[in-house]
Amino acid sequence: MHSKEINSIMENMDILCCPKCGGQFSRNDTEFNCLGCHEIYKTNDGIPMLCWQNDWGASKEDVTSKIRSFYEKNPFPDYDDFDNVGTLIEKARQGVFARLLDEQVPSKTRILECGCGTGQLTNFLSVANRTVIGTDISLNSLRLAQQFKSRNNLKRAHFYQMNLFHPCFNNESFDLVIANGVLHHTSDPFLGFKTISKLVRPKGYVIVGLYHKYGRIITDIRRIINNATKDKFKFFDRRTVDKSISVAKRTAWFWDQYKNPHESKHTIGEVLHWLNEAGFTFIKSIPKTVPFEGLHKSERLFTPDKLGNRLERFIVNIEMILRGSREGGFFIIISKKI
Repeated sequence: MHSKEINSIMENMDILCCPKCGGQFSRNDTEFNCLGCHEIYKTNDGIPMLCWQNDWGASKEDVTSKIRSFYEKNPFPDYDDFDNVGTLIEKARQGVFARLLDEQVPSKTRILECGCGTGQLTNFLSVANRTVIGTDISLNSLRLAQQFKSRNNLKRAHFYQMNLFHPCFNNESFDLVIANGVLHHTSDPFLGFKTISKLVRPKGYVIVGLYHKYGRIITDIRRIINNATKDKFKFFDRRTVDKSISVAKRTAWFWDQYKNPHESKHTIGEVLHWLNEAGFTFIKSIPKTVPFEGLHKSERLFTPDKLGNRLERFIVNIEMILRGSREGGFFIIISKKI
């Protein structure tokens, strides 16, 4: 392992813990040794493999292995269009939400991204002198993230292989935790939320992005049609035929949206119950909980919004059926730890 990779790992030793027992680590250049349970964890291509398996027995199906296998073969999103940090920043900031995050999350903030995939958001947010740690179950995805980081000397980005149900970090270690598009690919999204929410400091924030129960309807219909016709109607999703997007990115999008072995769908009302259970207060959702209000280009992401009543949220659900397919039927909720 190169010395700069060793130094990168050492920077976070104060918040790392054994995912099996929560004990402290000692380490050498290639291994982490738990001083509590004596479990040994290795590194691979500079990535600490601090991953511990679930032990749920017959109480619930564990989809972790098949999700990991899927993303090992189909890393998402693809880095095809990103030659360097400049192109990463340029393209990330074309999305309103990513641009607002970059503008509004202060420098020196410590951020954890759970389910970072190929680490594009982690690498992007680290540019502005923030410590950003990306974790994922897929080692192949993390390798792509690490390679981009190393090529572009992004010293503030760090990558770990981790099962989010068994974090390798001490509680209350982060100012902001992001789980964007990951919990709905687990066996128990609510348990996943409760687990990662413990990693946030008091007054810190959690951002979760989930598939919407109603906004996903059109995507589900497309999936049924594609499966029945051996993908002859891929063009129903415009992203799969948009020539302004690289072939690699179009392929990655199609497999992630239509061939994923497991996903669940949720509503804003459901996630509001999660927040209450975990000790968080609602700040904002995208789309908003009040009908016909879009995300403004100057939106203050961490300023509390009015929470719509049940009727207003019902209307938003109807809106999601009509517009959800544009982004895969996805919604985001920002919350603050009480």
